[in-house]
This record gives sequence, structure tokens and C-alpha cells, in this order.
Amino acid sequence: MIRGGARARLRIAVVGGGPRGASAVERLLANWAEAGADPAAHAAPDRERTTTAPTARGNGARELEITVYEPFGLGPGRVWRTEQPREFLMNTPCFFPTLIPSEPGLAEPLAGGSFDAWREARRSELGRGGPTDLTAEEAADLAALEASDFPPRALYGRYLTDTMAAVLAAAPRGVSVRQVREEVTRLGRTPHGWALTTRDGRAREADAVVLALGHVPSKLNQTQHALAEAAGRLGLTYLPPAAPADVDWEALPSGSAVLVRGMGLNFFDVMVRLTQGRGGRFKEGPNGQLEYVASGREPRLVAASRRGVPYRGKAEIGAYYAPGVHLRWLTRAAALAPREAGLTPSFDADLWPLLHRDTLWAYYSTLARTAPEEVRPGFLDALEAALGVSGPSWEEQAESVVEGAIREELRLDLRGLGAPLAGRHFANRSELDAHVLAYLDDDAARSARGENDPLKMAIAALHRGRAVLKEAVADGGITEESWVSGLRGWFEGLVEGLASGPPSLRIRQLAALIRAGVLSTVGPEPRFRVDRGAGCFVAESPWVGGQPVYAAAMVEALAPANVVAAADSPLLAGLLADGLVRPKYLAGADGVPRPASGLDVTAPPYRPLDVNGHPVQGLYVLGLQLSAAQWGTAIAAEAHPFGAPGEANDGAPYPSAQRTLRDADAVARDILGL
Repeated sequence: MIRGGARARLRIAVVGGGPRGASAVERLLANWAEAGADPAAHAAPDRERTTTAPTARGNGARELEITVYEPFGLGPGRVWRTEQPREFLMNTPCFFPTLIPSEPGLAEPLAGGSFDAWREARRSELGRGGPTDLTAEEAADLAALEASDFPPRALYGRYLTDTMAAVLAAAPRGVSVRQVREEVTRLGRTPHGWALTTRDGRAREADAVVLALGHVPSKLNQTQHALAEAAGRLGLTYLPPAAPADVDWEALPSGSAVLVRGMGLNFFDVMVRLTQGRGGRFKEGPNGQLEYVASGREPRLVAASRRGVPYRGKAEIGAYYAPGVHLRWLTRAAALAPREAGLTPSFDADLWPLLHRDTLWAYYSTLARTAPEEVRPGFLDALEAALGVSGPSWEEQAESVVEGAIREELRLDLRGLGAPLAGRHFANRSELDAHVLAYLDDDAARSARGENDPLKMAIAALHRGRAVLKEAVADGGITEESWVSGLRGWFEGLVEGLASGPPSLRIRQLAALIRAGVLSTVGPEPRFRVDRGAGCFVAESPWVGGQPVYAAAMVEALAPANVVAAADSPLLAGLLADGLVRPKYLAGADGVPRPASGLDVTAPPYRPLDVNGHPVQGLYVLGLQLSAAQWGTAIAAEAHPFGAPGEANDGAPYPSAQRTLRDADAVARDILGL
């Protein structure tokens, strides 16, 4: 709540107009309306109209003035802007994301709904004929997409634009909303609140400020800086970490070798932009595999990552959570029990053993169902009994049961999944690529089997477990040591590589590119350097024999690091230098506190702590900069989590599904004094 007495007009600044900033605006309007105003169309970006409301809010204000600082569109912001290439897909299906909350107990939304509801409405509108404001590309997308398909990011940006336009058109009386299409470079206190200075040098005042910065540029690390510096001297092409829509892909020449470091989600954007985006096309082959028809304008892509293989593809199940996978051990009740008892659990000792049990059960129960000839009689009963043992001996007993009943090649090696090429030597890169190709074909086949594949269902258990963990670990829910060494240490990388992968189509496309000779790989644990004598980048793996890879161009297929201390942002740099915010410090296994990725904040509604550890009044944080208080802050809110699609196995919804919207609501209510 804003301190300092009642004001006739409450001035709110929202810095960042992407989904998190848009949520802040939507929740401010919804709560203002619920507190007493009648809905009326008043505001839209870049224009404002204000009518005095008949009643005051909890802080005495009768008028609300919201200024959104965003150089791009209000709603999509930079990441989801509508003019980006159609090849860039969301990593969630149409039925998943929403900007508008449906969680009980929150102020009723003024307008809008989920992305899928918008998709259906706009497609119906197209079916009726007549004029439309949709572009030809948007109309084509809507005609082709079904609920379980993965839409272009640009189309989601259009949803965000339309939804915010509808919300602002329904703004209650007493509200004005305007957008300043400038970047905020400085934020400082004034006797009456805050002053925000934009890149054009103009300063504007506000009573409260919401930081919804989203993805911000990051400074290059030491290795990246050395590569960029050498590239500049030698005339090489080096593309540092960036959002794919921000990259000048035409800088990469056709026919030449291009090193691509990273094989996570950004890698697939690089892959399709430099193949499909240059006129190539994929077609179904006679053997059920995809074939790639080259345009001749592609570069020769050479991909490298620590694991040597990409993220695994998503299972084709038509749902976000596998309907047949239920958590029996890592239930919400079990995960939250230590906190409710006043204890702080360890991830490795208290939470992971529960999810580990669920993962083993999902794998072996699926194996028993789909391949009963591979399972000895009584196996599942014995395994269930072993998994039900309390204390650390459960794991040894479960292993004994599995070893006595399942052939070695069919046993689940969960940790081994995180490093599938570990310990393997390859005579040359051709041998490596043949192995990677077999791995991709196997993964695509498993995805196609959906709920009938044991491995994909083990991954489905990990995926469902993340929803429980997000709630359990948030806001100091586990020990600092296990946050650093366990959750963010070994587990995050494992579960992202297994459960955060692309649509299975991308795995099939990657395999087709390897078959066509357009793409090859370097191998695990790659090393990168610049050969100044040869004037090129060099990449090689200690596990692969033969010649290293030489290239005159290199792409970092990585998003900018989400680390506030490394942010290349004048706004964050100024706030840190002025002591208005500070990074969160967490102690790892050695007990030494080190800066974490996010800001140090209070409990919700999230206010930053200043350099002395005091909450900063009138300043709030939403989104990625909360990554030291929450786990998994980047994903969109989930639509319909309070019914069957997002229902937990114990009958309760996963509150983490719409956590980002609930955070925005808490900030809005605190600002308005409700």
C-alpha cells in the first residue's frame, strides 16, 4: 500500500509491457473495478480519458493513472511481438497459456480469456466471412491450428495485443492508461514517490512502480567476451546470446560452416530459421521419417552442447500432464507438510525421494502394462512395497526388486538420461552423428507412442512433479544449500533436458537435417577456441576422434543469462548502485553466501529489499527477477487449472499454475490498499 496519506489521483508506473506488465495492468483495473467503479470504455495505449469514480479505494484515491513503459506493444512486449518469423513456435500447446486468471478468489476479469478461447473465437469469425483485422499469416495460422498444436509466438503476441485492447476498452471510470514507448533507464526516489527517466532524457513521476522487466540483455561472460573480441579482430561472425527474434540471421552466409553452441530450446529456433526460413522444406518420406528438401541457401550447421544431444521431444498425449500419470508419493500434502509443521526441508533428502518414487512407478507400471512379457509375475506388488518403505533403505530395496525382475537394458537409469553420451568414445564425427541420429529416431518414436512409452511416462511424472515442487520450494520453502546444490544444481538441468523439450516434430526435423547432410554435431563436453593463425573458430570434443570443426561463424543458441548482477541494463545497474535493490545471496554446500540469479525480495506482494535489508515501499517486482524466490518463473500461466486439465491427483488444483497472475493480483491489491 502507498504510504503518506490519501491522494485524489494514484499514479502507477509499470516498467515493462510484456505479459507480466500486462498482468499488472489487468489486475489493477480488475481490482479497482471490484472496489467500486462501474465499467466503462476509457483507455487504450497512447491515449487516455479519465472520469471521476463515484467511490474511493482503500488508499482514498478517486482516480487511477497507470503509465506503462514499453518500447514495443502492450501485451506482447519484445519477446512476443507480432512481426517475428512464423517458424518460431511456443513451447506449449494452444490449450495451455492465458493472460487472464480463472483462479477463484481473485477479482473478476473485465474482459478476455485464454489463448485457446481467443483462437476459437477468431477462427469462428473468419468462418463467417466479412472484413477482418487479421493479417493473412494470422488467418492461415488460425485456420490450421487445433487446441493441441503449438502456435507461432507471433500469434500469441496477437492474442496478448487483442486481450489487452479488450481489457482497456472495459476499464472502469476513474482510470487512465497510457503507454510510453521508451525504455526506462533510471529510477529514483522523490519527496512524493518516484521519478522515472527514459532514454530520451525525460523524467516522469509516480507514486508506485511495478518492475516487470522480463528478459533483459546480459553482459557476456569471460569466455563469450574473449570469443567476441577475437571475432572482431579477425573479421569473424559471432552472434552472442539473444532472443531469436532479435538476431540478424542474414549475417550467416549460405554454404559455409556455422558453429551453434547450445542444443536447448533456442537451438531449434536457430535450426528452423536457417533451413525452413531460407526456403527449405520438410516432407513425409515413404518410411515414416521426415525428409528435408534443401533450398541451397542454408549454411552448414554444426551443433554442440555439453550433453552432445538436444532436449528430448514432448510426448504426443494431447494434454499438458499425462492423464494416466498420477503422483502417489509427491502429493501436495506431502510436499507442503514440512512447511506447515514449521520445518524447512531439503530438496535432496525430503522432496526428491518422493518424486523419484513416482518416476520409478510411472516407468515400471507403464512397462508392465505395455510389455507384460518383460515383467515377472508379482513384480509390481513387490516394487510398490519397496517404494512404500520409509527411510533411505527404500531405494536399495527397489533396486533389488528391479534387478531380480527386469532385464538390464530395460531398467530405468534416470541420472544416465541426463548424459546419454557419457563415457562413449567415437572414432570420428560421422560415427557420432550416426549414433545421434539413432537417438533422435528413438526419441521421436517414443513421443509417438505417448502414454504407451515407459520412458516418456517417467518423464511425465517428473513434469507433473515440477508443478508440485514450484509451490513447495517458493519463498524459502527449502534450505538454501539444497536450492543451490540440489534444485538449481543437478535437478534443474536434468528435468529441463527431459521434460522441457520441443514438440516432437522438431526432433523429427533435426533427424531429417542430419540425414540430408545439412547439420552435424561436435560431441559432448565441447571445447571452443579461436585459431588466430587459421582465422576461424574451432570446436572439438575430447570424446570424438578425427579433425576438429573449423568455422568462420558462431552462434550462441542461448537466451541471455537471467542474472540481475550480470544484466546489461542501465535501470538495474542504477538500482543496484543506489542501494535500492540487492541480489539475493544464498549459501551452497560450503556455507559461503553467493549472489543468486534474482533480486532479494519480501514475501508477496514482492517488494525489493534495499542494501540494508529493508523493504522498499512503493516498489514491486514481478516476473523473471523473482528467480531467487520462485522456481520456474519464465513459463506462462496455465489456463483452466481448476478443473480436469490441470487437476492434481489428490483432487486439488496446482496453485503454481496461475502463480504469476496471483502475484500480479497481490501487487495490485497492495498498491490500491485493498
